[in-house]
Amino acid sequence: MQAGIIPSIKVSSFVRHFECLGGINTNPFRPASAQEGEERTILGITVSEHTLVALPYPPYDALVFYEDQRAAIVNQAVLTDVGSTGLEGIRNAVGGFYAVLRDGQITEAARSERGQVRYPRSAAGLSADGLTLYLLVIDGRRPGSIGATEAELAVILRQLGANDGLNFDGGGSSALALRYPDGQVRVVNTPIHGGIPGRERSVATCLGIGTQSGY
Repeated sequence: MQAGIIPSIKVSSFVRHFECLGGINTNPFRPASAQEGEERTILGITVSEHTLVALPYPPYDALVFYEDQRAAIVNQAVLTDVGSTGLEGIRNAVGGFYAVLRDGQITEAARSERGQVRYPRSAAGLSADGLTLYLLVIDGRRPGSIGATEAELAVILRQLGANDGLNFDGGGSSALALRYPDGQVRVVNTPIHGGIPGRERSVATCLGIGTQSGY
């Protein structure tokens, strides 16, 4: 597999295939479609069980899971020393856009003019000790939910208990799927791909929650 190129998959399919308890979309990518199995070019770092799948994109931030069970949201610029200390101790990592919450404070990136448009949003938050993970999806582009700005996203993550928060790929890519007690996997939000409510986009990367490893 070429680094940074991966077959597309829907979040719900990812959760089913890897027998996860839940999952959410992560990195931005191109191109966008609902067709699974197509090639997707990942933008930003992706590490899966110690294997580097896609290189860091320094302008953006990432959610990193370390061997010692800690997690952190860091700028991808500190991860560019691939093959040396930059990836030392990293088990898994997914990229996003910009951090919207740092040390409990809304970031300048989230307050920027770019971040003031309301979109469907996918995000992850971390507690101050890096041991508790929060996953959040906000619907948009429909009467029941108009979406959120990046600053609003940060406020909601903080209200949930997060100290730091990362904005993942949003818009039509936003999807959160959970495995229910009956074993069935269902998307809990209403994704909108191609203007069709309930139509799930086939994305590049996902973050899955497992029964053993935790992430």
